[in-house]
Amino acid sequence: MIRVPSPAKLNLFLHITGRRENGYHELQTIFQLIDLYDWMNFKAIDGEDIQIEGLDDVQLEQNLIYRAAQLLKPHAKKPCGLNIRIEKNIPMGAGLGGGSSNAATTLIVLNQLWECELSEQQLADYGVKLGADVPIFVLGRNAWAEGIGEHLSFIDLAQKKFIILKPDCFISTQQLFSQKTLTRDSKITTFCAYQLQPSSFGNNFEPLARQLYSEVDEAMRYLDQFGLAKLTGTGACVFSEVTNEMNVEQILQNAPCKAYLVNSLAESPLRHFKVTR
Repeated sequence: MIRVPSPAKLNLFLHITGRRENGYHELQTIFQLIDLYDWMNFKAIDGEDIQIEGLDDVQLEQNLIYRAAQLLKPHAKKPCGLNIRIEKNIPMGAGLGGGSSNAATTLIVLNQLWECELSEQQLADYGVKLGADVPIFVLGRNAWAEGIGEHLSFIDLAQKKFIILKPDCFISTQQLFSQKTLTRDSKITTFCAYQLQPSSFGNNFEPLARQLYSEVDEAMRYLDQFGLAKLTGTGACVFSEVTNEMNVEQILQNAPCKAYLVNSLAESPLRHFKVTR
């Protein structure tokens, strides 16, 4: 049995700077890894089946874990069947990258377990086929991201704590992208500009999420009483950096929905993962 953590992320800001002919959106963002983890258990079984437990609401063919395994199968020198059990702590549809992280964790573990011998960059390239957020979890470092999120420049970020609220709603990413009022022409910027004035960097999806989902608006109004609330990704979660002035325990206790206190990570715990035989 191999048991490994699968971390979440925050988007410290998210700007859409354009749109490609194929419909994909150009963006700029910062990926910040955090210590909110799903736990994934991999067990070799007889045969060739890939069994997944813990995600009963997701059809097998659409499951990113299953699809990640299928991508690696042609490279496997020592293939085997697998039972993959997931202990889900990262809420789904929340903008925290849980599904992408699970897919990346699967690529990392199976690359070693099946002796695929693919490089980290090759795994990241496969990750793009599964989702724009997957490469950041494969590479396991905080980054400034551009393109559709796959062009990464690794950055050092100060150690911080964050309060995250998960409103009781599931946001449709497709619905947000389809809105005509979505800002798609944010001015291209730089990491240096962000460092000078991070509070001026927001999320282009935030006004729409607040308008379409009253639960998100309520969570943001609550957090704005204590600091600067931001939406992460295109999901439902909102977050605020913890400051010395905050009574964190009281904020968490009185939150209008599920609340988390998390720490930033300098790198993913999977960066130095090795299968022991």
